[in-house]
Amino acid sequence: MLLVSWAPVGLKRLPLTLAILCVALGVLVFSSGLMAFDPDPRTWDTATERLTELVVIISLMGAGLKIDRPPGWRAWSTTWRLLIVAMPLTIAATAWLGWAGLGFSLAMALLFGASMAPTDPVLASDVQVGPPRSGDEDEVRFGLTSEAGLNDALAFPFVHLAILAAAGGLATQGGLLDWLAVKVGWKLLAGLGAGVLVGKALGLMLFRGPRGLSRLGDGLIALAATLIAYAVAELAHGYGFLAVFVCAVMIRDSERDHEFHQEMHDFSDQIERLLMMLLLVLFGGALANGLLASLTWIDALVGLAVVFVVRPVAGLLSMIGSAQPLRERLLLAFLGIRGVGSVYYLAYGINHGAFGNSERLWAVVGFIILLSTVVHGVTAAPLMERLTRRRETTPAAFPEGAAPANPPGSKDGD
Repeated sequence: MLLVSWAPVGLKRLPLTLAILCVALGVLVFSSGLMAFDPDPRTWDTATERLTELVVIISLMGAGLKIDRPPGWRAWSTTWRLLIVAMPLTIAATAWLGWAGLGFSLAMALLFGASMAPTDPVLASDVQVGPPRSGDEDEVRFGLTSEAGLNDALAFPFVHLAILAAAGGLATQGGLLDWLAVKVGWKLLAGLGAGVLVGKALGLMLFRGPRGLSRLGDGLIALAATLIAYAVAELAHGYGFLAVFVCAVMIRDSERDHEFHQEMHDFSDQIERLLMMLLLVLFGGALANGLLASLTWIDALVGLAVVFVVRPVAGLLSMIGSAQPLRERLLLAFLGIRGVGSVYYLAYGINHGAFGNSERLWAVVGFIILLSTVVHGVTAAPLMERLTRRRETTPAAFPEGAAPANPPGSKDGD
């Protein structure tokens, strides 16, 4: 806890992040022989799924609360590009690498692709927008924050597709129809509906009338909102991740400039950092105890390709026709951090499907998460600081709060 409190200030001038420090601490402690406990996610599969599930939903609430920009098709155009183009391309390319390059079965390759789809909302704090009303919301930060908020839910249908493939359901018309109607259609609509309804209801309770709950000034309400939205969506058989993020956006939209948003965000952020620390120390322990023991050089090459080729290329393709300068497109494409969300989807898939021996899959995913944690952790802050300095000396190419498709008289790079 002391480390979590000190890190934002103590690491500010160092090429390190709290995430890197926690993983290193886990490796050090569990390599010392002082800990008899082995935090291998392959052994603690259910605990891994539940713990990562909790930290992701808390992170999604925090991400939604700190987005200043009102929801809209045009204002969120960068988000839709990343979700509609970059995410499916990433899943397809990663799955193909798993199938053709690693020799995975179709089902395991699909699970590999789906688990690599989410841009992690937990480890991506350095590339996300600032706290509510801070004004720290350039297009790159906004795009990565909103993408992380939504693609953690939108990757779920592909996990269910992998589970269906593992059960042999892809060969049956009924299995595919059920997947399209229920796993894609109903679950997305139910999650969206639950998020909107709970968010609007809580917005009224918080900000309407002299007895609004915001007068209490208790950030614990953010955790309550997280769990209520998630529970309602799950009871409706919808995607709880989607409900939590949408709920946060609706709460923020109900009274956009209220100072209580800061209280809720700060509380969510503290809980998220504590849980993230725990998870990453355990991840370091798993590395120390042989999580990557079955990794081959081909597996490592595929992992490098996912981080340095697949996501960047998919991200750049999604930005074709965008009004963003090239440097911003490159950052949006490169900074697709993989982390806790990937662990959750992998654990969920293995716990609910018959994929066989998953040791090698865990090794590849663990390697990619470690690689992303280090590479993006070291480069994210300097890259974003450089972008901020350039923006301060360069006129904006589009109005604040939106990114028009083709602003009159503007050129790429203005």
